[in-house]
Amino acid sequence: MPTLTDTRAFAVHIFTATGAALAFGALTAAVSRRWELMFLCLGIALFVDGIDGTIARRVKVAELLPRWSGDVLDLVVDFVTYVFVPAYAIAAGGLLPPALALPAGIVIVVTGAIYFADRNMKTADNYFRGFPTLWNAVAFYLFVLRLAPWLATAIVALLAVMTFVPIKFVHPVRVVRLRAPTIAALVLWAILAIVALTRDLAPGPWVAGGLLLIALYLIGVGLTEKR
Repeated sequence: MPTLTDTRAFAVHIFTATGAALAFGALTAAVSRRWELMFLCLGIALFVDGIDGTIARRVKVAELLPRWSGDVLDLVVDFVTYVFVPAYAIAAGGLLPPALALPAGIVIVVTGAIYFADRNMKTADNYFRGFPTLWNAVAFYLFVLRLAPWLATAIVALLAVMTFVPIKFVHPVRVVRLRAPTIAALVLWAILAIVALTRDLAPGPWVAGGLLLIALYLIGVGLTEKR
C-alpha cells in the first residue's frame, strides 16, 4: 500500500505534469489565435517549471519513487511548452514571410528535439551550453516587437544555429555568478510581461524597451562568462 509520503511524492509528479495540460491549453488558444491566453498558459507553465524541481528535491521524490523519472517527465513537459507550442505560434502568427513560416516551425521543433537529447546541454557551473531553446520567450518577443518579417526570420535562423554553438546562456536560478541581480531582472521581466499581456501584446515603447534590455542583460551574463 502506498504511504502518505509516497502519495505526496507522486503529487509532485502530477504537479510537474500540469505543465503538459497548460501546453495543451496554450495550443488550443493558439489555434484560435488567442495569443494573450496562449502566453498566459505558457507563463504559468514556466512558473511551474521554475519551482517543481525544488519541491521534488525537498520531498526526495527520486528516492521514494524510482519507478518514475522526474527528469524525463520534466524534459517532456519542457519540450511542449518551450518548443512545440511556441513553434506553432511563430509559424502561424503572421510573424514571418508565408513561404518561410512552415519551414521555420519545422527547424524550431527539430533543433529543439536534438537539444533536449543532448546529455551535455549544461556546463559544470550550471550554464546552458548553446541557445537553450527558449522559443516561448522568442515567440513572446516577436509578438511584442512585431519586427519586419525578414528580420524575424533571420532571428529564428540565427537562434536555431546558436543551439549548437558552445557559448554559455545563464540559468537564472542555478548559476551562482550575479544570481541576485539576475533573479531581480527575472522578476522585473515577469512584471513587464504581465503588463504586455494586459495590453494585448502592444505595451508601448517603455515596456517593450524594458523587456528588450532585460533580454540583453541575460544574454550578456552568459557571453561574458569564461568558457
